[in-house]
Amino acid sequence: MSRPDRPGTPAPASSLNAARRGRELAELAHGAQVDVLVVGLGATGAGAALDAASRGLTVAAIDAHDLAFGTSRWSSKLIHGGLRYLATGHLDVAHESAVERGILMERTAPHLVRAQPFVLPLTPLVSRGQAALAWAGLRAGDLLRAGARTSRTTLPAPRTLSAVETRHMAPVLRPAGLRGGLLSWDGQLTDDARLVTAVARTAAAHGARILTRTRALTVTGTGARVRDELTGEELQIRARTVINAAGVWAGGLVDDVRLRPSRGTHLVLRSDDLGGLRAGMHIPVPGESNRFVLVLPQGDGRVYVGLTDEPVEGPVPDVPDVPETDIGFLLDVLGSALDVPLRREDVVGAFAGLRPLLDTHPAGGSVPGRTADISRRHAVLASPGGVVTVVGGKLTTYRRMAEDAVDAALAAGGLTAGPSRTAVTPLVGAAPAGALARLGVPRRLVRRYGAEAPAVHALAVADPALARLVVPGHPVTAAEFLWAVRHEGALDESDVLDRRTRIGLVDEDRRAAGEAAQEALARCFS
Repeated sequence: MSRPDRPGTPAPASSLNAARRGRELAELAHGAQVDVLVVGLGATGAGAALDAASRGLTVAAIDAHDLAFGTSRWSSKLIHGGLRYLATGHLDVAHESAVERGILMERTAPHLVRAQPFVLPLTPLVSRGQAALAWAGLRAGDLLRAGARTSRTTLPAPRTLSAVETRHMAPVLRPAGLRGGLLSWDGQLTDDARLVTAVARTAAAHGARILTRTRALTVTGTGARVRDELTGEELQIRARTVINAAGVWAGGLVDDVRLRPSRGTHLVLRSDDLGGLRAGMHIPVPGESNRFVLVLPQGDGRVYVGLTDEPVEGPVPDVPDVPETDIGFLLDVLGSALDVPLRREDVVGAFAGLRPLLDTHPAGGSVPGRTADISRRHAVLASPGGVVTVVGGKLTTYRRMAEDAVDAALAAGGLTAGPSRTAVTPLVGAAPAGALARLGVPRRLVRRYGAEAPAVHALAVADPALARLVVPGHPVTAAEFLWAVRHEGALDESDVLDRRTRIGLVDEDRRAAGEAAQEALARCFS
C-alpha cells in the first residue's frame, strides 16, 4: 500500500474495514486490556477516542450500530459560531462555539468545513425593530469570531443587502414587500457523518480500536460486557477507565443520568424546486422574535430545511420518526417568504435527530415547557461505579466535550497522560487550502475527501465501471462506494447509503443505488 505521507494516498493505519475490525475484536476477546474504553461512536465518542489515543493511551471505542448512527448524522450540517447562545446570555457557550468553529475551519478539518453565506430576508413579517435586533446580533457574532481569533479571510463580515441583492442571492424569495436582507457567514459541513468518519479514522491512525456493530450489554468503571452484533458472540473488554458517550442512549448504560431529548426535524427538497440559491437562508418564524427556519443548499441537487425543537417522551428509538406536524410547520414557514408554492409531495425526504439534553431539574419536579429553553452546555458526570458520562452540547463543540470527558476519565481511573492535542491534530484528509486547490481532481471530491481525493479518483480512472454515477443526476460514483468499504469501515448497504454518503435520505435514490452498494460490498467480501 502507498506510504501514508504521500499526498493523495491513504494512510494504512487510518483505514477501517471488516478485516481490521475482526482482528481487533479478537485481540480484546483474548484478554488485551486498554487504558480507555469509549461507548458510542458519534462525534463526541469518536472525538474522545482520538483525544485519548493521541495522548498515547490505548483505546477501544465501540458502537452497537455504525459510526454516526445516532444524532451526529441528523444535524443541520452547520458548525455554528454561537450566536444563538449570545441571545440567551450564555456567553461562555457562545465563545466556546466560536473557538471550536475556528479550530475546525482553519486547523483540523478545512476540507470538510467551509464558509457558508446566509441571507435573512427582511419580509413584511419582519418589523424594523426585529431587523435592527437581528443586525445587532450579527455584529455581535462577528465580535465572537474576532475573539476566537478566526481570520476575516475565513469568515467575511456581515453586511446589509438591498432588495435586488437579496433576490440575486435567493431568487426564490417573494419580491412583494421585500425591503432587503442581512448577509452573514457561518461554517457549513460537507457532511456531519463524514466528519465523524474522519475523526474515527484519525483515532485509528493513532492506534485506537474502532469497533462498530459491537453492543455494550453491561458497563462498569473497569470495562464492559459486549456482543458482536455480526456473530452474536459475547466478550469482556477490560479497561482502566470508561467513557459513556452514547448520546440519547447514555441513560440506559448508567442509572444516575437523566436526559430530556429534543427532536430536530429537517426536510429534504430538490434544488430545482427552489431555483438557483446562492446562499442559505434564515427564514423568520412568524410571530416569534428570535427563531428561524434554515434553508441549507447541499451542492448535490438537494436542499435541507429545518429545524424544529420539540420535546420527546418515551423510549428512545434507533431512528426517530418524522411527524407530519413537523413537516407541515416547516412548509408553512417557507410559505411565508417564498414566491413558489411548496406542497407535501415536493418533500422527497425527511430526517429527525434527538439531542441528548441533560435534565437538571429534580426528579419529579417541574421542567421547562420547551426543550429550546434547556441549555446546550455540555456536562461530564462521574457515576459512583466509576463510569464517566458526557452529554449535552452540540456537534460544533464535540472536540472540547471529548477533551473534558477524557480529562475526567483519567482522573476517575487514576491514569496520567499529557494534555489534549486535538486542537492542533489535523483529521484524515486535512491539508492547507492551497495544497487542496492544487490536487487536480474534481472539486466535489476534494470537499468530501480532502487530500485523499486523488486516491478516490484513481479508483475511477483505473476502472471505468467505478466512474459511473450510482444514481442518475446525483454526483456520487461507484468508486466512492468501494472506498467506503475498503477504508471507511462500511460493513453493509445502510452504512454505504446512509452515512458514508447521504443517498439514502431519498427513498427513490436509495432504491436506485442499492445494487451499486451491494457490488462494492461484494468486491471486498467475496
